[in-house]
Amino acid sequence: MRLTRSNEQATGKGPEAWFTGNVFIDSIRNPDGQSAVGAAHVRFTPGARTAWHHHPKGQTLYVTDGIGYVTRRGGSPEAIRSGDVVYIEPGEEHWHGATEDRYMAHVAVQEADENGQVVTWLEHVTDEEYSNQ
Repeated sequence: MRLTRSNEQATGKGPEAWFTGNVFIDSIRNPDGQSAVGAAHVRFTPGARTAWHHHPKGQTLYVTDGIGYVTRRGGSPEAIRSGDVVYIEPGEEHWHGATEDRYMAHVAVQEADENGQVVTWLEHVTDEEYSNQ
């Protein structure tokens, strides 16, 4: 068993290359030699969102607070709320984030592939794509 105390890891600011707006990330675990599973608690301020991206082994989102959106490439944003669970298929291009006027937080869980890759980041979501509700 391994216990990581909450004061051992600081909250990180989401990189501008991956996010639009203010996003804060608390790592839960990173893939390692014992498990390919990675997880993080991600908090989005109103209007903040990920860039388009995909995961080689898929991704599960568990919404812990607020109201947000999730969208697959070619689709329209779908509202997600506290308690909702979203499974994104392997390789499915998508984005997720907060609504314009609400915070949203989720736990993101994904598995690394045989090369240690958990995500491929793509271009930023445009304002038009974001507001296409």
